[in-house]
Amino acid sequence: MGHAEQGASLEAQVASHFADSARLKLDAAKLLSAPIARGIGLMAAALRAGGKVLACGNGGSAADAQHFAAELVNRFERERAPLAGLALTTDSSALTSIANDYSYEQVFEKQLRALGRKGDVLLAISTSGNSGSVVAAMQAARELGVAVVALTGRGGGKMAEHLAPGDVHVCVPHARTMRIQEVHLLVLHCLCDGIDTQLFGDQK
Repeated sequence: MGHAEQGASLEAQVASHFADSARLKLDAAKLLSAPIARGIGLMAAALRAGGKVLACGNGGSAADAQHFAAELVNRFERERAPLAGLALTTDSSALTSIANDYSYEQVFEKQLRALGRKGDVLLAISTSGNSGSVVAAMQAARELGVAVVALTGRGGGKMAEHLAPGDVHVCVPHARTMRIQEVHLLVLHCLCDGIDTQLFGDQK
């Protein structure tokens, strides 16, 4: 295959990714709008009452947890007071000591037990829904009275089995990790925008 043919093939491959992503987002909007709105309500109520949102996930989901916390603490699209968001993925000493002394599965759970309080919300992110460390954090959240907003894909996996009444499940209807992650990012932006609207009113 010559350079021209390779270039055309790559362009078609890229265009296919854009089309697949756009199609999934439009299809998922019908399914996910209601649970996202419920997640916004949970988080806004916790923040209004002086609570916080704690976020966790592994790999790309860890990056999403940090992205979300940064949008709360700093700002999203408007000037407003900082909001209490905390990613449980960023303290390398806590993470490595827990993983070394106990097990990796407890890296988020132990932090949540130390920092979480009744009335807080845990944003639990896993594309497969089967991350052991995230499931352990959800189990701790139930004991603490911390509500959970779970972001998953692939049917929700084990995380779907650990949701308590009143928790929220936003499950992307797809099996491919990158597609799920792309929708997760959109969900996070919807959460941020909705929280700002709930706490500070419609943007003029």
